[in-house]
Amino acid sequence: MNTQSMEERFYGAGLPYLQDSNYSGKLIVIEGADCSGRSTQTMLLKQWLEFNGHAVMDTGIKRSDLVSSVIDQAKKGNVLGKTTLSLLYATDFADQLENKIIPALRAGFIVIADRYIFTLMVRDLVRGADPDWLHELFGFALIPDLTFYLQLAPEVLLHRHFQKRGYLEYWESGMDLSLSADMFESFHRYQTMCQEQFDELAEEFDFVTLQGARSIQAVQADLRLHVSRLLGEEK
Repeated sequence: MNTQSMEERFYGAGLPYLQDSNYSGKLIVIEGADCSGRSTQTMLLKQWLEFNGHAVMDTGIKRSDLVSSVIDQAKKGNVLGKTTLSLLYATDFADQLENKIIPALRAGFIVIADRYIFTLMVRDLVRGADPDWLHELFGFALIPDLTFYLQLAPEVLLHRHFQKRGYLEYWESGMDLSLSADMFESFHRYQTMCQEQFDELAEEFDFVTLQGARSIQAVQADLRLHVSRLLGEEK
């Protein structure tokens, strides 16, 4: 039986009104930049776990019924302040944590998060946010049982963005940071900055770092191996 205290289950104070922090489910996080293969790997891992008899729920950032549409509408104008954007995303995450993730974990589900607080922290850090402020802001977050980071070079991400969308997106290119008037150059600089922050968080928060440029099958095999160990089902 899990007897972890609130302090052991959360990065900070947690959600004070949740008295019971003992959950039978598992929280697995897959992190990485856009077009790093997270969504594909999440889908395949979910299918594999369900095939093996597990109840699985997948989630991700900006999926809150409360504020996700607000974030979309606000980002279209490209005029959001850094702090406002941070707080909107934190609200989105808190709503999902309380109303989706924790209830699923209590019910014994394996929850797979396609991005977690770490993406939000990376985006804020490259925009100059104070690390101590971010740690306090996300102190309510539940500590995952396993966190993967799919690492790809900016050049590979650039190719994948065009392969998938045919264009570069304003925010994912860091155009709000005025790194360069050229969107290609801005994208490369921004994604390099993000990768540096992800690498630092990977060490701080004990991520399992995987090279995402490999084949889908190779990355998935690594994910399944680590998840099998977590569940005590390794053959």
